[in-house]
Amino acid sequence: MSTPPHPLSGPAAAGADASRAAAVWRDRLGLLLESTGEGVYGIDMDGLCTFINRAGARMLGYEPHEVLGRNMHDLAHHTHADGRGYPVDDCPIYNAFRAGVPCRIDTEVLWRRDGRAFPAEYSSYPILDGGQVLGAVVTFVDITERKQQQDLIRQARDELEHRVAERTQALSQALGQLRDLQAHIEHVREQERIRIAREIHDELGSLLVGLKMDVSWMEKRVLDQPTLRCKCQDMRGLIDRAVDNVGRIITDLRPSILDHQGLWATLEWQLQDFIDNSELTCDWAIDIAPGLRDPGGPLATAVFRIFQELLSNVARHARATRVEVRISATASDLTLRVKDNGRGAPPSAFERPDAWGVMGMRERAGHFGGWLHIDSQPGQGTQVILSMPLYQAGAHSRLPQERAA
Repeated sequence: MSTPPHPLSGPAAAGADASRAAAVWRDRLGLLLESTGEGVYGIDMDGLCTFINRAGARMLGYEPHEVLGRNMHDLAHHTHADGRGYPVDDCPIYNAFRAGVPCRIDTEVLWRRDGRAFPAEYSSYPILDGGQVLGAVVTFVDITERKQQQDLIRQARDELEHRVAERTQALSQALGQLRDLQAHIEHVREQERIRIAREIHDELGSLLVGLKMDVSWMEKRVLDQPTLRCKCQDMRGLIDRAVDNVGRIITDLRPSILDHQGLWATLEWQLQDFIDNSELTCDWAIDIAPGLRDPGGPLATAVFRIFQELLSNVARHARATRVEVRISATASDLTLRVKDNGRGAPPSAFERPDAWGVMGMRERAGHFGGWLHIDSQPGQGTQVILSMPLYQAGAHSRLPQERAA
């Protein structure tokens, strides 16, 4: 006796199973849509809502059944944040199914039922079936709090930048005032050196010359007294040494050649004096453009003092056997390079807070718009380059002047 077939066996049973599976997946999809905090809705090719989850509907101020079948652009995306109308042809959401172009936007607003707008981030993706576009699915979220946080961050950043700008301006002014003060101090110091050198020359120099003449007078009158004549000769020798020392002190204070023959001659004289006293092998060259006017004034003094300091550092600290000096000047700038083969030093040594010599040279150069670059490594010697603008377009009055108080 055969068993009769089940009414839902075979193809019919398979179809029923597929329907139940589809229903289960629809239920699960519905649960998934309802469980998310983002708004999710679908639109057909006419832009009409085919489904929307509860979170999305309430975000717009509706119940889900009030939104189904309505044109979503006209409902919630009809106007820009500034009140301008939003043509549907420009809507990125509709382009998702019209042109098959997905989008993600966070710079626009959506509109609630009560006429209030809220900043939203939305994404729109085309719904495809076998290569055919059936519509689009849109997810959106209210980003009001995020925008507020961004505005607060932007406001704080703008305020910080404003404060930094104010502080930077204040520091720049303070630095300018400090440089002016330093320049004024150097100017006063240089004037004091000139005054002291002049007084030493006029007063002490005259006394020594007079004393030498008196000793010579006495020596002529004691020719028959060998002891006194020898004493006079010793005194004259001491006076000659004193005269030489006075001359050296005067030169150290303020070389007269700087005032009478100018910067170019002074640099050459200082270099020759360094060569004679240091006994170092020196390879040097001075190249001054033909007809170039000597700068004179405070700028010339600053260049000379920097050059003097550079050569002094080589003699005292470098432990070098050879030094190379290059000086060149054009109508626009002066470049001075001093390079030795001494022991060198790490770059940090020239940036220390107590590197007063380097700091002073840089401040002198910076006051006139110049700069000082130092290249050195232990065991590889040191090279210093000074660059100073000369402003030779006009007369000497065009040169930067020290702003004395």
